This record gives sequence, C-alpha cells and structure tokens, in this order.
Amino acid sequence: MPHQAQNGQAQVNQNAPRHASNTPLPIVQLRGVTKIYGGDDATRVVALNNVDLDIYEGQFTSIMGPSGSGKSTLLHALAGLDSVTHGVISVARQEITSLSDKKLTHFRRDNIGFVFQSFNLVPTIDAEANIKLPTRLAGGKVDDKWMDQIVTALQLKQRLNHKPHELSGGQQQRVAVARALVSRPAVLVADEPTGNLDSTSSSEVLTLLRDAVDQLGQTVIMVTHDIDAAAIADRTLIVRDGKIVDDLYKPSVDKIAEVTR
Repeated sequence: MPHQAQNGQAQVNQNAPRHASNTPLPIVQLRGVTKIYGGDDATRVVALNNVDLDIYEGQFTSIMGPSGSGKSTLLHALAGLDSVTHGVISVARQEITSLSDKKLTHFRRDNIGFVFQSFNLVPTIDAEANIKLPTRLAGGKVDDKWMDQIVTALQLKQRLNHKPHELSGGQQQRVAVARALVSRPAVLVADEPTGNLDSTSSSEVLTLLRDAVDQLGQTVIMVTHDIDAAAIADRTLIVRDGKIVDDLYKPSVDKIAEVTR
C-alpha cells in the first residue's frame, strides 16, 4: 500500500506506472531494511531498524533527523551507495540489494543522479564539459535537446563556458545538479546540497530542485538539517534511532520544527 503521510496521502505523479488495481507503483521501495554496524555488543550500532518506505515518481521527499539518527544511512542505502544487513530495496522496479558490485555500479550510473554538499566539479574544464563528463565517461551520448532544457531551467546558459573558479557557490551547485539530471536518472538524491552555501545560494539551489520536480518531472530525495529546506518538499520524513517516526505531507516550517524538537 502507498505510505500514508501523517496529515494526508503522499502526493504522487498521476502518470506513474500502476498496478492493474490502479495503485501507483513506487519508484523507490524499502521493505524490512536494517543496517547494523559492528559485530559484537560493544560496538554494535543499529543505523536502520526494519524500515518500510514507498516513494513515488515525480515526488520531492526531504529527510530530516538529528545527527546519528540514520537519515544519511537511509539515503545512501536507497541510492545503492551502502549495503544493508537485512531487507530489500527496489529502485525503478529493480531490486538492488542482491546485485553484484559491478551490476550495482552500472545501475547507479544509469538510474541515480547524485548531488552532494561538495560540488565535485573538475576544476580544469568548463561548466558544459563538467555537465557532460559522467555521461561521456560511461560511453553514452548526451541528448543535446534535453541538455538545453536543463541548462535553461537552471539558468546556466550564460555560464557554460565558465570554469568552476569563475562561478559562485550557488552556480557551481547548479552545474552539479545539471550534471546529475543530464542522464535522465530515475531518482536524484541530494545529501545536504545547501550545506556549503550562503542563504541566497541555498535558496537558489532549493528552488531549482523544486523546479526539477515541477518542470522536468524529476523524483528528488534530499537529506537536510535545514527546516526551511525540508519544507520546500512535498513530503518530509523524520528519522530517529534508525526508524521513520513521522511522515508529513506538505508540512509547514512550524510543523517540522514541532516534530523535530
């Protein structure tokens, strides 16, 4: 069944694939996912504790929680960056928990876009080359029409010939988002994407992530410590002690502040 938000049904893309019963299919699904670090009682840490979660296509989901809550572990697990101890994770209708390392690497490359706190741009090449680099390294061909649509939406057209040191922090993060989108990923995951930015640049990056959902139909999953950032999403998950303890639909800043106290 679709995951129920605390104050309403989570928003879903009406064009998402459906079962014969007309129930939308999740683009990301976790069932009984547990992640344990350490082998004995003295060092054992349960980072994720029997997590069930459905995320739907075209949805912007933010994940919040205190340090050590498991929120980053959750993001890394559903993105195939970290293995799990128990449970099953499916992304874009592909079960990823049983894939070999090689197949998982290929799956991530083709289906998941990444935006991190650090921009990870190559300093010696311009913005356009940085955007196209992962696709070209994978032997793929960049769709110029799609690329043009992305850079237009992200207001990067006048910056494509600039190298990273010639761009502001917000502009560099826009390039990183464009790079993540250019391969048409099933899911874009963002780990503290505004963590290194000032308030103006943070607002710009959050707006473009929102636009990626609203204008380009992208599915976005973002971990953040920032309540204002979390509130821009369609849905906010609150994680504590390795569990999702609140699932909020279109929450206000005040509501998020209340449940994260």
